[in-house]
Amino acid sequence: MALLRIGSRGSQLALWQANHISQLLRDQGHQVEIEVIKTTGDKITDVSLSKVGTKGMFTKEIEEALAEKRVDLAVHSLKDLPTELSPEFEMAAIPKREDSRDVFCSTKYDSIEKLPRGARVGTSSLRRQAQLKALGSDLQIQSLRGNVDTRLRKLEAGEYDAIILAAAGLNRLGKTQLIRQILPVELMCPAAGQGALAIEIRSRDENVRRQIVFLDDASARLTTSCERALLNRMGGGCQVPIGASAALHGGMLYLEGVVASPDGSKVLRAKGDGNDPVQLGEQVAEKLLQSGGEAILDDVYGRRAELPAQP
Repeated sequence: MALLRIGSRGSQLALWQANHISQLLRDQGHQVEIEVIKTTGDKITDVSLSKVGTKGMFTKEIEEALAEKRVDLAVHSLKDLPTELSPEFEMAAIPKREDSRDVFCSTKYDSIEKLPRGARVGTSSLRRQAQLKALGSDLQIQSLRGNVDTRLRKLEAGEYDAIILAAAGLNRLGKTQLIRQILPVELMCPAAGQGALAIEIRSRDENVRRQIVFLDDASARLTTSCERALLNRMGGGCQVPIGASAALHGGMLYLEGVVASPDGSKVLRAKGDGNDPVQLGEQVAEKLLQSGGEAILDDVYGRRAELPAQP
């Protein structure tokens, strides 16, 4: 079979993901190579992601390689992929999804409820920050960047009392020893698409699409399409205080969405169920917008516009 070239970021987790897909393709008889591509998000490491606000900051350079035919497919964390792709690309497969929830990691405390006043909690996600502050306004939310190993090392070194990470990344890397609590959606609604991978190809590339179609998981496609429809309707990217969690039960989709003010003073939640993923996502988004979410997001986007451009 023809050689398939995969474009991927160079982090430990990104390479795990690329190698995972590579092995699945090799099992089908394909030859596979991985090309590591450094993205804008990888270059900006000293600024909180919520302050950068660049759509596609973890995907732009990989898509350029795809467009230039230097790679045949790209493996992304789905939550990093903008909700609206350029017409020259398509999301050809969403493989079976990992746990979409966030986890509480600590060397000192067994659960988020046991954190004392003034505890230092690390995260650079505005979504996590807002929901944490809603739980306890006296928590010190501190910026946390770097790959998974770096974040865990900072926790073990005592720079933080706890950090919040995605369960999926820790599970994939086998680094679960510091997980103290899997956070329920009602407490910490995850990012849209969290725990899922996306296989992106050039539009109308029938040959590559045909070779990777077996990777597409129907359940993962439905739930993530629903979550991303909510995010798209609300005009959000991956670094806004919006959460979305969809589940499939008995053929019916159930969706919970959250939008919160960065200081945690307002946390709006809405739920719904239905059969059409896009329609359900848009319906729950509309509930959030109408109940005060539009004002929250206007304020968030307004503040971001005031920030100086990042190098």
